[in-house]
Amino acid sequence: ILMTEFFHNCTTNERKREIEELLNNFAQQIGAWRHCLYFLSNTRNEYVMMYSLTVFENLINKMWLGLPSQDKMEIRSCLPKLLLVHHKSIPYFIRNKLCKVIVDIGRQDWPMFYHDFFTSTLQLIQAPSTTSLGLIMLKTTSEELACPREDLSVARKEELRKLLLDQVPTVLGLLTGILETIWDKNSVMAATPPPSPTSGDSGDLLSSLLQSPHAAKLLNQPIPILDPDSEYICSLALDCLAHLFSWIPLSTSITPTLLTTIFHFARFGCDTRAKKLVAVNGNGHNNSMTQERGRLGVLAMACINELMSKNCVPVEFEEYLLRMFQQTFYLLQKITKENNARSIKSRLEELDERVLSKRLEVFRTQTPLLFQPSHEGYFSCLDIWTIFLDYLTSKIKSRLADRDEVLNRYKDALVRLLTEVLHRIQFRYNQAQLEELDDETLDDDQQTEWQRYLRQSLEVVAKVMELLPSHAFSTIFPILQDNLDVYLGLQQFVVTSGQVHRLNITAENDCRRLHCSLRDLSSLLQASGRLAEYFIGDVFAGRFNDALRVVERLVEMTLYGSQIKLYDMETAVPSVLKPDLIDVHAQSLAALQAYSHWLAQFYSEVQRQNPEQFVSLISTAMEATAPLISSKVPEKLLLSACHLLVSLATTVRPVFLVRIRAIQKVFDRITDGSARQLPPEARVLVCRALSNMLLLPWPNLPESDQQWGNRSTNHANLISTLTREYRQLKASADLSQSKVGLQDPKMLVQQTLSILKYIVENISGEVTKSRQICYQSLQESVQISLALFPIFIHHPGVMDEMLSFFLTLFQGLRVQMGVPFTEQVIQTFLNMFTREQLAESILHEDSGGCRVVEKFLKILQVVVQEPGQAFKPFLPSIISLCMEQVYPIVAERPSPDVKMELFELLFQILHHNWRFFFKSSILASVQRGAAEEPMENEVHFIAIMQAFGQSFLQPDIQIFKQNLLHLETLNTKHKLYHKKIFRTTMLFQFINVLLQVLVHKSHDLLQEDIGIAVYNMASVDFSSFYTVFLPHFLGCCDGIDSNQRTVLGRNFKMDRDLPSFTQSVHRLVNDLRYYRLCNGSLPPGTIKL
Repeated sequence: ILMTEFFHNCTTNERKREIEELLNNFAQQIGAWRHCLYFLSNTRNEYVMMYSLTVFENLINKMWLGLPSQDKMEIRSCLPKLLLVHHKSIPYFIRNKLCKVIVDIGRQDWPMFYHDFFTSTLQLIQAPSTTSLGLIMLKTTSEELACPREDLSVARKEELRKLLLDQVPTVLGLLTGILETIWDKNSVMAATPPPSPTSGDSGDLLSSLLQSPHAAKLLNQPIPILDPDSEYICSLALDCLAHLFSWIPLSTSITPTLLTTIFHFARFGCDTRAKKLVAVNGNGHNNSMTQERGRLGVLAMACINELMSKNCVPVEFEEYLLRMFQQTFYLLQKITKENNARSIKSRLEELDERVLSKRLEVFRTQTPLLFQPSHEGYFSCLDIWTIFLDYLTSKIKSRLADRDEVLNRYKDALVRLLTEVLHRIQFRYNQAQLEELDDETLDDDQQTEWQRYLRQSLEVVAKVMELLPSHAFSTIFPILQDNLDVYLGLQQFVVTSGQVHRLNITAENDCRRLHCSLRDLSSLLQASGRLAEYFIGDVFAGRFNDALRVVERLVEMTLYGSQIKLYDMETAVPSVLKPDLIDVHAQSLAALQAYSHWLAQFYSEVQRQNPEQFVSLISTAMEATAPLISSKVPEKLLLSACHLLVSLATTVRPVFLVRIRAIQKVFDRITDGSARQLPPEARVLVCRALSNMLLLPWPNLPESDQQWGNRSTNHANLISTLTREYRQLKASADLSQSKVGLQDPKMLVQQTLSILKYIVENISGEVTKSRQICYQSLQESVQISLALFPIFIHHPGVMDEMLSFFLTLFQGLRVQMGVPFTEQVIQTFLNMFTREQLAESILHEDSGGCRVVEKFLKILQVVVQEPGQAFKPFLPSIISLCMEQVYPIVAERPSPDVKMELFELLFQILHHNWRFFFKSSILASVQRGAAEEPMENEVHFIAIMQAFGQSFLQPDIQIFKQNLLHLETLNTKHKLYHKKIFRTTMLFQFINVLLQVLVHKSHDLLQEDIGIAVYNMASVDFSSFYTVFLPHFLGCCDGIDSNQRTVLGRNFKMDRDLPSFTQSVHRLVNDLRYYRLCNGSLPPGTIKL
C-alpha cells in the first residue's frame, strides 16, 4: 500500500518524504530481509519487488560482513531458487535486478562460501530452457566481478579477476558452441571448418589485407533465417562476448572458430539479399525481424571493435588480427560493390545504419572509398579521410626518397576524393540537400551547420592540395573562374533610376541559378583563401604564377564589387539575393586577406627591383577597401574590409601604404570625426590598422630609412585626434559622482580605452622604437586615466576597461613607462583597493566586480615577475593585500571567481622572488647544509603555504589542479619540499591532506597527479615517511581497528620507485575505504578478532 501510494500522482511531496523515511527505517532493521524475501515470493507488485531487491542490495554491499553465517546461507539458497522459478513471469528489469543481487553475493563469497556460484551459471547456460537466463547471469558476472564498482579490497579484486580468467577458456568455448549450433541448425548448407590461423604463406601484409579472405566461401553462404528465440539467444551471447573482450587479454582462448562465427553474424543487417528473403514472407513482423537481424550485426561488430581496440597485441595473435582485417575488408567490399546497376548510394541507404557505422569504425585508419548520402554520414566519411590524409602526409614526409612512388599509388583515389568533395559543396549540383543545412543557429563552436559542413569539406580539400598542389589548383581555379565570370557579368543587368540601382534579373529560374552561382562562388572563395598557405615559404617561386592569378582575380573582384555597389542593389528576391551579394563581396575581401603572407613574401622579393606590379596590387586593393569603411555599408562587409586593412598594415607593411590616396581618406575620416559613427568593433580595427602603419617597422629597410621622426609626429596627431574628448575630461577634475553616473562619460572612457588598449597590444612585441613612439603618443592619456581611476572606482564596467588598459600597458610598455610612474600607478591601485572596496567588488551582484579584481591581480602578477630590484619594495604590500584583504573574502566562497588569479599571483610571488624568502643560492645551501639555511619573511611564506593547503580542502577541481601543479613546479625549480621550514612543519600536513582527498574520492579525476605529488613529497625523506608519517596517519584514521591498521601498514610496500609507490598509495586508499565500509556494516557490540 505504501509503495502504491508513494508512486501515485496525487501523493504530495511531503507525504512522499514521510513514506521514504518509513521505508528507510524499515530497511535498517535487523531481519528486514526476511520480510523482503516473503514479498518477493508472494507479490507481483513491481514497486514492492524493486524495493525488496534494493533492501537486499544494500544488505549485501554494506552490511554483509556483520550478517550471521546462517542468514547468509539462507539468502544464498533462496534467491537463486526464486530466480529459477519466476524468471519467465516477472518483468525483465526485476529479473535483471535479481541477477545483479545474486552476483553481488558471489562478489563477496565466491568461491570460499559460495563455491557453486559460477558453475551454476554455466549449468544454466547449458540447459536449453534456461540458456537465456544463464547468459544474462554471465554478462552481469563479467560486469560486476571483472571491474567491481563497489569498494573491495585490492587483494579481493585481484583474486576475482584471477578466478574469472581461469574460467575464460570454458566460457568462450561455451559461447562459441551456442552460436555455432544455432547457425548450423538454421543454415542451408553446412559450414566448412575454417583454416588454421598459421596456414598459408605470409606474403606482403598490405596485399594480404586487400585480398579476399580464404574463408570467403564461408562468408558467401546464405544468411539463415532465425526464429525469435534463436535471435534472442544469439544477441545475448554476442553481448556477453563484447563485454568479455573488453577486459580479457588477447590469447589463444579466442579461437579462429570463434572469430569466424562472429564474422558470420556480422553479416546480419548488411546483406540486402537476406532482407529481400524476409520481405517475401509478407507477415506483420517484417520490420521488427529486420531490425533484430540488424542488431545481431551491430553486436557482432562490437565484438570485433573490442578486439581491435586493444593496445597490447601479443606476437602470437598478429595472424589473428590479419585474418580479422581480411574478413572485414571483404565484407566492406561486398556491401559497397555495385550490383545490378544499383548505385552505392542506394545500396548504402538499404543497409542498417548502425551496422555500417560499426564497420566503418574499424577502418578509421584505412581508406574507405565511399561517401554516405546523409549529412552525418558524410561528416563521418570526411573524418575517416582526414585521418588517412594525415597519415599519408606524414608517411610521405618521412620517406622523401620514394615520395613520388608512394603518392602515385594513391593519386587516383585523391583525385576522385577532391572531385567528390567539390561536387558536394556546390549548390549547382546539390541545392536541395544543401538548403536543408541550417545557416543561422550557432553551435558550441560558434558556427552554423552549413559553416561546419563547408569548413570540414575545405579541410579535406586543403589536405589534398598539400599532396597534389598542381592538380588541386587546376581543378579548383576553373570552377572559381566560371562562377566569377557570372558575378562580373552582373554589371550589364544593373538598371539605374535616379539614385536607385536595381539588378534587372527577375525570372524565377534565373534568380535560382544566380543564387546557386553566388553561393558556390562564396564557397570557392573560402576554398581559395584556405589554400593560401600552400603558396608561401619554400614553394613561393615554384607556385608564384598560380598564386598571382588568384590574387589578381581577387583584387579585380573586390574593386568591381566596391565600384558598382552590388551590396546596395535592389533585387527581385531581396531576402535571398541581397545576402548572397553581400556575402560574396565579404568573402572576396576575406580571401584576399588570407593571401597577406604571400603578399608580404612577394613584397620582400620585389622591394628592390620592379615593384610596379606589387604596388598596383596593393593600391587597387586599397581603392576597393577604403570606400567600404563607412557606416552606410552592411556590417558584415564593413568588418571584412577592416580586417583586410589590418592584415595589410600588420603583415605586409608596404612603405608606400600611408601615401595611397584611399588610405589618406581613411585618416581624414578619423580626423573629421565621421569614424565615430562606425560600429565599435569596426572603429577599433580601423584605428589599429592606421596606428600599425605608423608604428611598425618597414621590412628589409635599415633603421636610417624608417623615417621615425615623421611617423612619430603623425602617430601623435592620430592619437591626439582619437583622444580629444577623452583628454577634455581632465579639465573636469571636479567631475562629481552624479556626473559620473551619466552614460556619456562612462561610454567615452570605455570606447577610448578599448581603442588604445588594442593599439598597445599590437606593438607589445615589436622593436623598442615602435614602443617608444607609442608611449610618447599615449603618455597624456595614460596620466589622465590614472587621475580618473578614483572617480570611477565604484563602476565595475568602466573599471574593467581601465584595468584592461593598464594591464596591457604593464605587459607591453612597462620599460617605456619608467620606474617612477609605474610605482605611482601601483601605489595608486594599492591605496584604492581597500578591503572594503575589494569586498564590494567581489560580492557585487554580477561578475563585473570580480573581473575588476582579477584584472588588478593580473597587473600585480606582471609586477612581481619583473626581474630587477625596482619593484621589490612593493612585495610586502602586495603579499599583505593578498593574504589580509583578498584571501579572507574569497577563501570560504564556493565560487572560483578571483581564486584562480589570486593563487596564480601567490605562485608568481614565490617563483620569481624566491630570494625574498630564501637568501642563499642553491650552491650555498648545499655547502652550508639544510640545518643552517637562512630564511626571511617567514610569516609571509607560512601564510602563503597555508592558503595553498586550504585550497586542497575546497571542492573546485580546477583550483586544486592549478595549485597542485604550482607546488610541483616550485619543488622542481626551487626544491620547495626540501626546504627546512617546509620539511619540518608542513610536509606531512600536505601529504595527509592529499591522502584524505584520495580517500574521500572528491577529486578522483586527479588521482594520478595526486599520487605523483605524494611520492615527490615522501621522497624527500622516505625513512621518516615509512617510520613516522605512515604509522601516525594510520593511527589517526577513524573507522578501522588496530588489526586493520597493521594490515594496511604491512601492505604498503617500502618501495622507493614511483610506479610501485603510487600503486601502494592507491592500494592503501582503496583498502582503507573498504575496511570502513565493512566496519560500518557490523551490528553494535560485535567482537572483532
